[in-house]
Amino acid sequence: MKSCLIVDDSRVVRKVAARIIQDLKFDVREAGDGAEALKACRESMPDAVLLDWNMPVMNGLDFLRALRREEGGKKPLVVFCSIENDAEHINEAIRSGADEFIMKPFDADILESKFAEVGLI
Repeated sequence: MKSCLIVDDSRVVRKVAARIIQDLKFDVREAGDGAEALKACRESMPDAVLLDWNMPVMNGLDFLRALRREEGGKKPLVVFCSIENDAEHINEAIRSGADEFIMKPFDADILESKFAEVGLI
């Protein structure tokens, strides 16, 4: 079974995303900020990361850059999920190592579509 780490400071967003991603047959873990997510990745690298941009402690972009510097043999696919949806933010996320970008709010169809686009399902 593939795994997905959901990284968002909103517990509600994490729970909604977890329900959708579990329905896509993923094992799901959650983190409330980038620092917590980096620790989780060091313990067990997921196949995918659904990543928010604006979070306390360590934001999504800083987490992504740290992840891409540290990852060993397993490179998770990262889908940024944010309200920051202007071209500058999207390009910065892609340059920093994101594989795809979706806007909040999202639904099951959007997540399934993006996961399919990047080859997760």
